[in-house]
Amino acid sequence: MNLSLRLALRDLRGGLKGLRLLAICLLLGVAALAGVGSLSSAIVAELSARGQEILGGDLEMRIVQRAADPVERAAFDRVGRVSESVRLRAMAARPDGGQSVLAELKGVDTAWPLYGTFKMAPGALAPRPKGRQIAIAPALAEKLDLKVGGMIRFGDAELKIIGLIADEPDRVGEGFALGPAALVDLDGMAATNLIQPGSLFNSRYRIKLPAAADPAALGLAFQKQFPSAGWEVQDRTNGAPGTRRFIERLGQFLSLVGLAALVVAGIGVGNGVASWLEGKRSGIATLKTLGASSAMIFRIHVIQIAVVAAGGILAGLAIGALVPWLVTSIAGNALPVAPRLAVYPLPLLVSAAYGVLIATVFALIPLARARAVPAGSLFRGGVEPMARPPARTLIAVALSAALIVALAIGTAREPLFAAGFVAAALAMLALLYALGWAVRRIASILPRPRRPLIRLALANLHRPGAQTDRLVVALGLGLTLFVTLAVIETNLSGQIERTVPAKAPSFFALDIPVDEIGRFKQILAQQAPGADITTVPSLRGPVVAVGETRVQDMKTIPEGAWILRGDRGLTYAAEVPEGSRIVAGQWWPADYAGPPLVSLDQRAAEILNIGVGDTITVSVLGVEITAKIASLREINWDTMGFNFVMVFSPGTLEGAPHSFMATIGLPADREAALSRAVSNEFPSVSMIRVKDVITQVGDLLGQLSTAVRAAASVAVAAGIAVLIGAIAASRRSRIYDAVLLKLLGATRRQVLASQALEYLVLALIVAAVALLIGSIAGWYVVTQVLDLDWATDWAVVLITLATGAVLTLGIGLLGALPALAARPARALREL
Repeated sequence: MNLSLRLALRDLRGGLKGLRLLAICLLLGVAALAGVGSLSSAIVAELSARGQEILGGDLEMRIVQRAADPVERAAFDRVGRVSESVRLRAMAARPDGGQSVLAELKGVDTAWPLYGTFKMAPGALAPRPKGRQIAIAPALAEKLDLKVGGMIRFGDAELKIIGLIADEPDRVGEGFALGPAALVDLDGMAATNLIQPGSLFNSRYRIKLPAAADPAALGLAFQKQFPSAGWEVQDRTNGAPGTRRFIERLGQFLSLVGLAALVVAGIGVGNGVASWLEGKRSGIATLKTLGASSAMIFRIHVIQIAVVAAGGILAGLAIGALVPWLVTSIAGNALPVAPRLAVYPLPLLVSAAYGVLIATVFALIPLARARAVPAGSLFRGGVEPMARPPARTLIAVALSAALIVALAIGTAREPLFAAGFVAAALAMLALLYALGWAVRRIASILPRPRRPLIRLALANLHRPGAQTDRLVVALGLGLTLFVTLAVIETNLSGQIERTVPAKAPSFFALDIPVDEIGRFKQILAQQAPGADITTVPSLRGPVVAVGETRVQDMKTIPEGAWILRGDRGLTYAAEVPEGSRIVAGQWWPADYAGPPLVSLDQRAAEILNIGVGDTITVSVLGVEITAKIASLREINWDTMGFNFVMVFSPGTLEGAPHSFMATIGLPADREAALSRAVSNEFPSVSMIRVKDVITQVGDLLGQLSTAVRAAASVAVAAGIAVLIGAIAASRRSRIYDAVLLKLLGATRRQVLASQALEYLVLALIVAAVALLIGSIAGWYVVTQVLDLDWATDWAVVLITLATGAVLTLGIGLLGALPALAARPARALREL
């Protein structure tokens, strides 16, 4: 062993020529995995560490459209210190009746915040607002051109701006916002008169518990104490569940993309090792001639590969560990929370394990073949069939591959999804290897063309030592990655343009009082004659039971059952809403006056495993309403109108305090005037510009696209490295062919043309397969993983595929240049 170690290290002193590809491939794959894992862990760690601050307490009780009654508030007060806050969407306007914009208005009591510190920007007139004072976000001040000390109007109240908000500690825990923040105390909120029967607002009661208290147990106890009240419970262990789910799911998807990149890189490892050993033939032959055993040959090269692989893996881990710092410095403001900057051992250990296993899987077989070939055959140019690896090598490779699969599934948040991803990746590799074998086989039985260059190109596909199968895999992986990335990219970037209808409404109007709906339509007719308006009644309430099963008693919420999380929009209608189609059951008569019925979204029904004739129970202002499912609807969510998962029959919800919502379509040059008129006449009505919503969603999709592009770019780079490795593995045989052709009178142009034809044939064959596989993979990611509509721009996809094919063809031709430059006399002496 000592002799093997000395010889291995002495050989490495001459440089890493031939093993650079091994190091680069492992570095790329491990860095991608370690980077995604570290960033995901850093964000989740911050969410966990700041759980109390993000939530605003140890326990949060949340309800919509009402405040806690005296009995409920007394129950909260008995277990700890309570802070009450109210949040709603409202129009913020200049006092002079000028411009108005949508904002998120929040009223807090004197106990808020229980955790963390509310901070104002320098120049504030007071540390926090009281009475008719208000603190606003810098974005709101900029939109309305307001300054500290000025006035702003919300509802019926003009409030004095005492400063700009610098840090609102529980902001992340309160979820998605359509407008900039504004903060008042509860007296200021009451002065606005925005909270009326039917208004859409959230009441939150954050509780600071004693150290020994169990928040989860207390939350469950409150739900059992008030089973019909409709309270939503959240505790400090998961202060921002929506953000956490998004980060964990995105992190898992990107980790699997990174794993795919590492598997692709592993093929590059195999090609690199094979190419390196090809160049070591004379050295191996010399050692064997001098008495070196096959075991010693194996040990020498295993040590060298292990040293280089360790360097590549460690470099990849170092880069991955630095990703949270890099992302924070480059795009920290785009993240939901700032990552907790630290070194996270678990993702690094998992990534290192992947790197070691991948190197083992793809390096053992070429090593075993080099060990098994006798010294004499090493001098015969490698035209003889390669020896089959021994059984123990195949067993070791199989065990390593099984460990990779087990690690991918065992560390995944959703094991079934991870298993499907791994199975799809293995199936793709098997398909590409089968395609490579088929190309080689077909090329060998085709009639020989008369044209010498075409005959030579065809012979190159099946001659002894041909790398056709490896080139097909390399080209297939690279082009498939190009297509998959293009499909995902065009779907994300074009999601808004191709799913928003050409005649989208200009505004969503919320919180229109029931008794003011007639006057609202009159004002609209005066300010915007001919405007399209659709009004629907609106309430909110959570689903508390599905059939006989109460939601709080479910051990796990079914995947995709967002209808059971939080409050849902509720409405009632006599006729089928526009954009809906009945697919099961029947709609009720227009004059229906019987027991409660409901029409449910077909997809939600499938996820909940319920159908026509089953029941569903919702809580409206603490009153439970159980309705029988009369029909299932297919909803066109792209109408940009109000689409409700649940639509109740007339007579079911009218008695509950509620409001109306409206969609308004009018020319763009009338939008500002209408917004001012509605804000002046109806201070409680919120006017949401559809363009603003689309912009926010577009920004979110852009961030998601950037994350996918960053992870996929590593996979693309790995695919290119695999192609380079496959070309390098055939370098010796190509030099031999080029030298013989030159001796027979062929010019460099003719040699290059024959190789160009060879790569062109492979590129055309593989491009068709890559288009099919990449499109399927992209469709699955877009529709099943990201849950978006299918909106692919095929022109961009085909251009990307063509670009990738040209790029791979260019790489192949560049790899042929050393063969063209080889001098016959010198090459023959070396060969």
